[in-house]
Amino acid sequence: MSDKIKLLEVFENAYPDRNYSVIHEAPEFTSVCPKTGQPDFATIIIEYIPDKLCIELKSLKFYLNSYRNDGIYFESVTNKILDDLVEVCKPRYMLVTAEFNVRGGIESIVKVEYQSKDFLKNKSWK
Repeated sequence: MSDKIKLLEVFENAYPDRNYSVIHEAPEFTSVCPKTGQPDFATIIIEYIPDKLCIELKSLKFYLNSYRNDGIYFESVTNKILDDLVEVCKPRYMLVTAEFNVRGGIESIVKVEYQSKDFLKNKSWK
């Protein structure tokens, strides 16, 4: 799983002096339950305020698709996605929400958030 990050590509933000949100929604995310081996389906929503770099969409699609056969818990995959995206694009702010389909009568939503130290210091960004 450590090689997945190599799939991600970035490009320069044309507006680094402006705060704006970018929201990507991937409604066909799939991974595998490590306990049952059954597929887990989710919508992954990535919202971020870029700094100098933005995430390239085709590489994001390939990155998310790479989890298709991986046995990983909801909480772990959501945190892993956030960690990898933060590492490659170093945003001011990022929120990853994973809305997993109902399984066993239970709906699961996992949200993980990142804020850069500069983002926290600059009150005009809030």
